[in-house]
Amino acid sequence: MVLNPVSFFIPAYNCDTTVTESVESILNGNFQEGDEIILTNDNSTDSTAEVLEGLQSRFPFLKIYHNERNLGGAATRNNCIRKAQHDLLFCLDSDNLLMPQSMPELRKYIQVQKADIASFQELRYFYESIDTIDTIWRYRPETTLADFLADHRNPGSSGNYLFTKESWIKTGGYPEYSGALDTWGFGFYQLAIGCKMIALPDSGYFHRHGTESYYIRDMNKRNMSLAALQIMIPYLNLIHPEDIDYIMGNEGRLVWYEKLLDRPIRTADNRAGQQGESISPILPKYKPGLIHRILRKLDAMIPIQY
Repeated sequence: MVLNPVSFFIPAYNCDTTVTESVESILNGNFQEGDEIILTNDNSTDSTAEVLEGLQSRFPFLKIYHNERNLGGAATRNNCIRKAQHDLLFCLDSDNLLMPQSMPELRKYIQVQKADIASFQELRYFYESIDTIDTIWRYRPETTLADFLADHRNPGSSGNYLFTKESWIKTGGYPEYSGALDTWGFGFYQLAIGCKMIALPDSGYFHRHGTESYYIRDMNKRNMSLAALQIMIPYLNLIHPEDIDYIMGNEGRLVWYEKLLDRPIRTADNRAGQQGESISPILPKYKPGLIHRILRKLDAMIPIQY
């Protein structure tokens, strides 16, 4: 089967310590002849620009762009896509990692299933090392609009998935007024217009925890329920009337988005969606990275004997 080429794109902001590893994860068995990788620096204040230049010197085929001012995640993603040559697009955040050899099956899956969106089934959270996964989000095999409004454990909440350029065109792109809900809003729009969103069984990618992530920074500046409501307004006709009253009324207006697990939002046909899974692997009782620091100290203290 001939696999269609993919335009990988990475919005890059203040990611000088992580973006190299993200790019290398694409090149580790996930990049095929004809693909392209687009990176756009959103006017970073750290040394991201210099890191990207270094990457381009190593990999001249990388397409690097720089925003003259900070535009935010949604506008930067949209700008990447406008420069993309191919009809299949994969967004990888600048601190996340693909598993080796994982993309061939995903691009095959989206073609065979004739879907608009195909994600890996598991989002695997890590801190310093992918050897220490502390939480796994497992998505449903197919996510409907009702499922999307019942749980944050869906591809749209992470935004790292494969999708068609046609779906991007039909939605109008990532909502540029939505702050850190840009990927959630884009996923909502895709499902609202009838796109098919599926997950490849027995697959996953690595999602880095970050106390200073884009989402955390934005959450401290705005109310996420109000921001999500703004995104949904053009498609309120798809929501159950009683739940419209809830998300716009005093009871839920400021909290409904955070309370989806306990109070899902129903679609207009009175469907309440199915939720994803959270899995907590059994982990050692030490802070990630601590054991490595201990071993390094022991190496320095104990002479090596041959």
